[in-house]
Amino acid sequence: MRDVLDDVFRRWSAGETVGLGTVVATFSSAPRAPGAAMVVAPDGTVAGSVSGGCVEGAVYELAQEVVAERKPVLQRYGVSDDDAFAVGLTCGGIIDIYVEPVDRASMPELGDVVASVRGGEPVAVVTIIEHEREGLVGEHMIVWPDRTAGSLGSSRMDDAVADDARGLLASGRTGTLHYGPDGQRRGEGMTVFVNSFEPPPRLLVFGAIDFAAAMARMGAYLGYQVTVCDARPVFATASRFPDAHDVVVDWPHRYLKAEAEAGRVDQRTAIAVLTHDPKFDVPLLEVALRLDVGYVGAMGSRKTHDDRLARLREAGITEAELARLSSPIGLDLGARTPEETAVSIAAEIIALRWGGGGRRLADLSGRIHG
Repeated sequence: MRDVLDDVFRRWSAGETVGLGTVVATFSSAPRAPGAAMVVAPDGTVAGSVSGGCVEGAVYELAQEVVAERKPVLQRYGVSDDDAFAVGLTCGGIIDIYVEPVDRASMPELGDVVASVRGGEPVAVVTIIEHEREGLVGEHMIVWPDRTAGSLGSSRMDDAVADDARGLLASGRTGTLHYGPDGQRRGEGMTVFVNSFEPPPRLLVFGAIDFAAAMARMGAYLGYQVTVCDARPVFATASRFPDAHDVVVDWPHRYLKAEAEAGRVDQRTAIAVLTHDPKFDVPLLEVALRLDVGYVGAMGSRKTHDDRLARLREAGITEAELARLSSPIGLDLGARTPEETAVSIAAEIIALRWGGGGRRLADLSGRIHG
C-alpha cells in the first residue's frame, strides 16, 4: 500500500471514498507480494497494481461495487486447468485480494498513519478480513511499537493481535494472522491482515565517485534510503549526488560506527564500499563486517581484493566475518559503465536478500517467484 498511500490520502483528505484492493495472501507463483495495492478513485482513475495486469480489470470492477455497496470483499483469483484464460493468474498462482471502501468514516486514523510513514516511524494497519460475524469484517486497528488506535471489537482481540502485529512490524513483514472469533490463540473464525509500514531500508554508499552516483540512483529507484559518504568535501557534495537522500562528509569508518551505535543500521541495511583506497576501505570494512547487516560489498580488482583480505586478516577480522564480504562486488553481468555496474551490484543485493541464484531464468525450471 505504500506505493498508493499518497493517492489514498489525497482523496481521503478531500472527503472522497476510494476502493482499495490489497493483496493479502499469495499461493504458488504470484507476481505481487502481500501489501501490493491498487486504488480506484471516484473519477475512475487507477493507481498501483495488484497482479502486474492479470486481474486488474476484475479488481477495478469489484472496487466500484464495494464503494457503491460500502461492503468489503475478500476475493480469491487464480487459474484453472479447464479455463486458463478466465479471470485469473495465467502464471499459475493464486492471490487473495481484500477490497474495501476507504474514507474518513471507514478509516478515521489514516492521517495518523500517513504522518508516521512520512516521519519514518514504524506503524502497522491491522484489518479484519474474515470473521464468522460478518459485521466485524473491515474493522481496523493501528499499531505502533508503543501504542494503538482503534479497535477490532474487543479488548481480548486487540491485545492478542497487537502483540503479534508488533512482531511482524519489528521484522518488516506484512501478512495474515489467524485467531479464534474473539482473538483466541487457538481456533479459527477470524483472519486479520497486518500491513506493515516500516521505514525504508538503508543503502550506505562509501566513496564519492562516478560509480557511487549511479549506485545512489539505482538504490533510490529500488526504494532504499541512500546515503553517500566520503571524507573529501570537494567530492562529497549534494550537486554531484542528486539522487542520494543524504551526502555526508566524514571518515567512512567513523560515520558507520556512529550510525550503528545510534541504532540506525539493521539487518536490511546494504553497504557498498567503492573507495578503492586501503586507508578508507580497510578501517571501514573492519566495522562493517562485524555488524548485523544484510549486505557488505567492496569494489576492486581481484588483486585489490587479495590485498584487502590480507590487510583485514592482519586487523583481526575472522574467516567467518570475511565470508560475509562480497568482493569483487556485484554479479557477473559483463558490466562496463557506472550504470551497468550499479545494476550488477543491485542484482547481487536482491539475490542475497531473497535467496536468488543470479542465473538466467530461461536456464532454470520450477517456480519463478519464491
